[in-house]
Amino acid sequence: MIYLDNNATTPLDPRVLEEMMPYFKDHFGNPSSLHRLGLEAERAIKKARERIAAPLKAKPHELVFTSGATESINWGIRAAAKINKRKGKHIITSAIEHSAVLATCNALKEDGYQITYLKPDAYGKVFTSQVLEALQSDTVLVALMHVNNELGVIYPYEELGKKIKVQDPSILFFVDGAQGFGKMPVDLTSVDLYAMSGQKIHGPKGVGALYIKSGIHIQPLLYGGGQENTLRSGTENVPAIVGFGKAAELAYANVEEKRAHIKKLHEALRKGIHGIDNTHINSPIDGIETTLNCAFLGIPGEVLLHQLEEENIFVSTGASCKSGKKNISHVLEALPISNAIKKSSIRVGLSYLNTMDEVEQSIEVFKRIVPQLRNVIPRDSRT
Repeated sequence: MIYLDNNATTPLDPRVLEEMMPYFKDHFGNPSSLHRLGLEAERAIKKARERIAAPLKAKPHELVFTSGATESINWGIRAAAKINKRKGKHIITSAIEHSAVLATCNALKEDGYQITYLKPDAYGKVFTSQVLEALQSDTVLVALMHVNNELGVIYPYEELGKKIKVQDPSILFFVDGAQGFGKMPVDLTSVDLYAMSGQKIHGPKGVGALYIKSGIHIQPLLYGGGQENTLRSGTENVPAIVGFGKAAELAYANVEEKRAHIKKLHEALRKGIHGIDNTHINSPIDGIETTLNCAFLGIPGEVLLHQLEEENIFVSTGASCKSGKKNISHVLEALPISNAIKKSSIRVGLSYLNTMDEVEQSIEVFKRIVPQLRNVIPRDSRT
C-alpha cells in the first residue's frame, strides 16, 4: 500500500501507539481523582501539554485539549467573535477556508454578523493587502488558515497578525493550524487563537487543542467539573492526549530534516507529473512541501482516484469531509481556473513516513494509467 492522503489523516506512528497503550490498560485513572491512579493520569496530561506547548513557545496553560480541529475551530471563532460584540459584528475570512471555518462563520450570520470572504488568486493565495483593505471600524475578528488543506498555500499569518494589531489592537486573530502545526515552525507572537489536530501529525483521531493567548478570556465550551482550566469540562481522553503529545514531540524532532526529506519527495512528484501530457499543477511552487494538488486533464478526479486505489495507491479529490460528494471542492470552485482543471484535480498528501521509492512507483503508475483512462473516457465526460 502507498498512502498519499496524509492531509486527510495520518497513520499512527508506532512510537505514539506504544506510549498510549499503558493509559488504556494500567494507568486508566480519572485525572480528577485524588488517588495514585488519578495523579498518574493528571501527570500524563501535564506532560502532553508541555510537549505541545514547547514548539509553539507557548505557556502550557494556554492550551486547552479538545476533540479535534473542528471543535477547536467552532469554539475559537464563536467565542472570539462574541468577545467584542459591543464594538461590532464584522468578521473577515477567505473563500477557501476549511468547511469548519466557513460553516461556523455562516452560522454566525444568524446572530447578525457580517462576513467578508476574501477571494484568492489562481494558486489560492490571499494577500495581506486584501485583509487590511477589508478591515472596518466594526471588525472584531480575522479568521484564516496557516496552510490551506487542499492547495498547500502558506498564508503570511505572522506578517498579517502584526499589521492587524498595528491598525487595531482590539481585533482578534484566529488561525486554523490543522495543516501547519507539526509540519513547520509556528510563530504565535501576533496570533490570539490557534487550532490544532492530533490526527494530522501521526497522532490519534479525536483529539486536538486550542491555543488561547494569555489575556484572552473566552466563554467556556462545556460546563461541569471544571476540567481544562474550567474552559472545557468533562473527563479528559487521557490516551488520546498522551498520543497527541508524543506525536507533537516526534514531529518537531529534527523538523527541518523531515521537511527536507518531504521536499525531495514533493519535487520528484511534481517533476514526474509535469512529464505527463496535459497536466496542471494547482499548488503554488512556494507552498508547503506536504501538499501537491494537480489535474490530469480529461480524467475526472474521482475516476483517477478509484483507478489509483485499484493499484493500491491512495489519494483524494479534496478535503476529506467533501471527498464522498460529487460536487467540486469549494476551494477549487473559488479559484479563477477552468472547469476542466477543477473537475480533473486530485490531491496528494505527503508525510515524513513516505519514501522516495513510493513516489517513484506512483509516478510510474500515473504514466501508465493516465493515457489508458484518456483512451476510454468519452469526450463529453471530460469537461
